[in-house]
Amino acid sequence: MLDGGKSLMLAISQDLSQNRPVEAREHVKRFHELFFTLSPDKSAIEGNIKRALQLADRSAFNYYTDFAEKGYYNRIISGNVNQVLQVDSVSCNFDTYPYKVSTYARQMIIRESNVTERSLVTRCNLLNSVRSDNNPHGFTIEAFEIIENKDIKVQKR
Repeated sequence: MLDGGKSLMLAISQDLSQNRPVEAREHVKRFHELFFTLSPDKSAIEGNIKRALQLADRSAFNYYTDFAEKGYYNRIISGNVNQVLQVDSVSCNFDTYPYKVSTYARQMIIRESNVTERSLVTRCNLLNSVRSDNNPHGFTIEAFEIIENKDIKVQKR
């Protein structure tokens, strides 16, 4: 018996809709991890950014080009800096569409001389999209913006 005798398609569709909030949070978390976790390797940075940008619209690409034009990625490479992002929480409002999302995370910027811990808060909208190998959760991030990115503490090494 499937779902009280209902059709298989109805059972599958109900199951998928129940998982949608989990998939939305995981989509946003994955984007942030790919976009903000960086190592001092040009090909690794480009690979992660490319994968992240497949999950978002032009608003994220605009941040990427702005960072690149300001030499951010070159400074990571030349300074042998590792940047690790840990997402603390992803808050999604599913009462309205597009879904409103806020993400709260911490960045650890690891240099030879010190480790800087930063607070990162972002906001975006989430649209339903087609599932693919490059976008397995079937969402697109739009209107991505960084609300806060500030130092919490710096610890000497």
